[in-house]
Amino acid sequence: MPIARRSPRSSLLLVVLSLALLAAALAAGAWRVARAGGDAGAPPPDAPMVRFPAANAFVLVEIARTDAERQRGLMERTRLDDGAGMLFVFPGTSTTPFWMKNTLIPLSIAFISEERVIVDIQDMQPLDETLHFPAARYRYALEVPQGWFARNGVTAGQPVELPADL
Repeated sequence: MPIARRSPRSSLLLVVLSLALLAAALAAGAWRVARAGGDAGAPPPDAPMVRFPAANAFVLVEIARTDAERQRGLMERTRLDDGAGMLFVFPGTSTTPFWMKNTLIPLSIAFISEERVIVDIQDMQPLDETLHFPAARYRYALEVPQGWFARNGVTAGQPVELPADL
C-alpha cells in the first residue's frame, strides 16, 4: 500500500493546531486558585511581574491589595512554584510584622520600601506564629518559595521594579 502524502500546507496546519491545543491545555492547568484552602502553584502567563535588575531575575506575582487579600495571603495553600510569589501592597509605609499562621509552605519575604528598594529579607517557617518585623519601614512585601532570593542573587539594598499600576 502506498503511503499517503500530505501537502506542506496541511502539515503546517497540523503543527499549528497541535501547538494551539498544547498551549490551551497548559494555560488551563497552569493556575488553579482555590481560595478556601486550595492549591495555587503558578500565576498565569500574563501575571504581573516583579523584576530585580541587579540580579537579572523576576517573579510572576499575584497581588494582594485589599485588607482581606493581605490578611489571607498564602494561607492554606499547599505549594508555590519557583518563580511565583505574592506581592502585598499597603496604602502607606508600615512596620507591620508578618507571620505564618495557617501557611503550609516555607517562604522567604522581602520588605520593599516606598522608593522600591529591598530593606530586608527573611525566611519564614510553615505554621510558625513568630512575628517577622522588617528592619525598616516598607510599603510592599513579596513572599516567594523559601530560598528563592538567595538562589537568584537577590539581596537587601537592591532596587526592585514593580508593576506599573501600583
